[in-house]
Amino acid sequence: MKIKTNGIELDVTISGSGAVTLLYLHYWGGAARTWQPVIRALPDGYRHVAVDLRGWGGSSRPDAGYALADMAADVRGVAEALALDRHVLVGHSMGGKLAQYLAADRPAGLRGLVLVAPSPPLPLPLDARQRDAIAHAYDDAAAVGATLDHVLSAGPLPPALRNQVVEDSLRGAHAAKRAWPHGAMAHDITERARRIAVPVTVVSGELDRVDPPAALLTHLLPFIPHAVLETVPARGHLLPLEAPDAVAHAIRRCAADVSPG
Repeated sequence: MKIKTNGIELDVTISGSGAVTLLYLHYWGGAARTWQPVIRALPDGYRHVAVDLRGWGGSSRPDAGYALADMAADVRGVAEALALDRHVLVGHSMGGKLAQYLAADRPAGLRGLVLVAPSPPLPLPLDARQRDAIAHAYDDAAAVGATLDHVLSAGPLPPALRNQVVEDSLRGAHAAKRAWPHGAMAHDITERARRIAVPVTVVSGELDRVDPPAALLTHLLPFIPHAVLETVPARGHLLPLEAPDAVAHAIRRCAADVSPG
């Protein structure tokens, strides 16, 4: 369905039903459908809300407005439009940093946070040349394939999922592709992260070449000291596609702590 919020339209996929809603935020290059393997791995009893963030999937493609504050306002609009009560935020990579930004404001109804291979609140020291190289990672199918093989995944994906990754990455708006490495990726949100009060589970792939477990231990855990880190053996950065069962397990454990009252 389309939800109008913050001056744009977001494409939002809703499925399932239950007392707890899982609100999914995808990685830079992905879309709401990135979460489908995880959703299929979860048992009945949850309501699933997966958002195409601005510039990605079927959502609006504005030329500006890709700061974390802008995307957070988008997601808050979705939560308000759907009258979300008890919910758990599930964010992957870029979506993980966005989830931290949102959780820091302690929104009503938020009961937990699952950060999947998250971009940490403390930005990595990259120069302009390195950021520009990242911005070209999704220029064409060959570039996406190389990024997938040498950066994002620890092993080959099934052909259907590989094609999906290529399609979603190419579909992204030009402004969205450039805004993350040149903007939000470098945004220091460590002081916001310290304000997160809900239970936090961090899931990291052992072979992640983007945000490996060691980097999260130094660039994320010190700012969310109550967070629990779980490492998935022999998997990379694309955990929703590489290890959906492990991600689903982490979500179930977090959601189990959500009080029904």
